[in-house]
Amino acid sequence: MTSMHNFTTLIKRLEAATSRLEDMAHATVDPSAATNGSFAIAAPGAALAGTGTQAAPPPAVQTAPPPEPLPEAIGDFDGLISGVVQKYVSLSEGLGGLVAEQAQGVSRAFTAQRKFLVITTKAKKPDISSPVYIEILTDLQKQMGIVNDIREANRGSPLFNHLSAVSEGITALAWVTYEPKPANYLTEILGGAQFFGNRVLKEYKEKDQKHVDWVQSFYQIFRSLIDYVKLHYSNGVTWNNKDGVDAKEALKQVESKQNSLPTTASTATAVGGAPPPPPPPPPPLPTFQNTPLTTAKGSEGAMDAVFEQLSKGEAVTAGLKKVDKSQMTHKNPSLRATAPIPSRNDSTGSIGSTRARSPVPPGKKPKPESMRTKKSPKKELVGNKWFIENYDNESEPISIDATISHSILISKCRNTTIRINGKANAVSIDNSPRLSLIIDSLVSVVDIVKSQNFALQVLGTLPTILLDQVDSATVYLSKDSLSTEVFTSKCTSVNINVPPEDDDGDYTECPVPEQFKSAIKNGRLVTEIVEHSG
Repeated sequence: MTSMHNFTTLIKRLEAATSRLEDMAHATVDPSAATNGSFAIAAPGAALAGTGTQAAPPPAVQTAPPPEPLPEAIGDFDGLISGVVQKYVSLSEGLGGLVAEQAQGVSRAFTAQRKFLVITTKAKKPDISSPVYIEILTDLQKQMGIVNDIREANRGSPLFNHLSAVSEGITALAWVTYEPKPANYLTEILGGAQFFGNRVLKEYKEKDQKHVDWVQSFYQIFRSLIDYVKLHYSNGVTWNNKDGVDAKEALKQVESKQNSLPTTASTATAVGGAPPPPPPPPPPLPTFQNTPLTTAKGSEGAMDAVFEQLSKGEAVTAGLKKVDKSQMTHKNPSLRATAPIPSRNDSTGSIGSTRARSPVPPGKKPKPESMRTKKSPKKELVGNKWFIENYDNESEPISIDATISHSILISKCRNTTIRINGKANAVSIDNSPRLSLIIDSLVSVVDIVKSQNFALQVLGTLPTILLDQVDSATVYLSKDSLSTEVFTSKCTSVNINVPPEDDDGDYTECPVPEQFKSAIKNGRLVTEIVEHSG
């Protein structure tokens, strides 16, 4: 009986303890927080209520100050970013790769321009050459440069026209530095972007509609930006010169607000949660100190043999055979005559056939005449030779007085008239297009090479005319030079004008033949001039 009584007493005590614990549990529950069957646990201090200890008051909730109203121009710019710019970024992500990467740069550039515009609403306009003005534009210039660098670093990309269109168009964000009428500047930039964008339209019009939509979305950014600028900044960016603060102070205010935006980690800490643990450290870099170098057995043995031979010093040549002077070909002409070097009939069997031959370098092509450095004109007599060079489009004739011992060298004279007074020895002309030459008499010859549209007038006597690679030449002979012989090579449109018998007549034009017919007659090649009747 005594044991049964003790057991009953123990049960009652347990029931009393359980009832007390239930009362304490109900005291820690916030009735107002129970929604949908869930309960929020009160602060730990509330648990002390049952023990008579006063709970600590909950910390005051810090509410963020209401954001200041945005100016209308900034609000509309936000709408432009969230609208047409975001649509372009989304379509770029659909194309992926470099296009998506460049689109992110465009988005950051618009964010940087928004920062600039916000500063203009708060600050007085600084001097455009001041460091603070340059500092305000630094972020915008940086993002624009990143967009352009993506194009420059990927010129071999198959989407180069996409990258070029965006790279040309991103310069439109420089409209903030143009006054007045920056909308006109935006229209010009749109034309530059369309040069590459239209190439994309032409290439993908029938292939992939996604690229067409992408181009149109990029064009729409310009159209919306032009309308925005015309509405808010028709004559250029306006600053708060009346009530604004210093530009540097405004820059600090805008940057401090950007840096004070709450992040996910800080928000979690404010409500009592612990911040997430830091990520694990990166794995250690591999070490190569004990990594053995792999070498081919054959090459290792060959190198050992080479170093072994080199270590012998002068003894390395001990095994070479000495050639007697009587056996040296370069000291015995008789050996060169009797023992020529044999010709190689089959190049594939030679030692050098095991490796590829180096290609013969092409000859250096001369620069076009338009790219050559223009030299100063020169006319001088050196000994018995006249040098006339580098005259171009001279309005007056160049005249020299020559004697029978003088030779005249004319080179690189363009669209120029040269008059030679007196009887000279010879004249040589080279690379002188549209040159007109007037001479009295010569002892020997006029030699013309590579001079198009050449004209020659002979007033006295001239034995010979040589024309080589001349296209279109006109020669006027005098009555004293009718015995002149004309030699042509690779020439076209050469006409010899013969003077009339009387002074009242006209010159007779005699074209030099250009077409010939060759045939074998009696075992010999006979060439005749082709004549056209009628």
